[in-house]
Amino acid sequence: MSRVGKNPVTIPQGVQATIAGDVLKVKGKLGELSLPLDKHVTVTVADGKVSVKPNADDRGTRAMWGTTRAHIRNMVEGVTTGYVKELEISGVGFRAAVQGSNLQLQLGFSHDVVYPIPAGIKIACEKPTAVKITGFDKQRVGQVAAEIRGMRPPEPYKGKGIKYVDETILRKEGKKK
Repeated sequence: MSRVGKNPVTIPQGVQATIAGDVLKVKGKLGELSLPLDKHVTVTVADGKVSVKPNADDRGTRAMWGTTRAHIRNMVEGVTTGYVKELEISGVGFRAAVQGSNLQLQLGFSHDVVYPIPAGIKIACEKPTAVKITGFDKQRVGQVAAEIRGMRPPEPYKGKGIKYVDETILRKEGKKK
């Protein structure tokens, strides 16, 4: 049995949750998110809480029970407080800057890398070596951070590249004589 799915998701003040057909929509001060509901679970909105109930008692249904509840909780948290991912750039001459609706990256290639900032995502560079990604959709914020990190992942010898702020890079020892 899912332990996560049993707990209802509390809807804070200023957030609206509605079910229209097979889609749950959550609207808050930061934006609006929608989730297509799975046929294995039944979602109800009542008394300021969103409850998820399984339709059967097999393994797949129990998995979707907890997953659906977690997605709903992430949506509610996203439209109220939002999500943040921070990246750190290390390397000689490596830097980032926001120019209009693009993120301009200098990563040691022969050319600058231009990354168009998607809608609903805000990118800020307080320092040339720090990139802060904010948004209300947890999946999109994580995807954008992963795409930017993937342009120059950190290498294990000198640690050059783009990494998450809380990420630790396992360093290798270089060649020995």
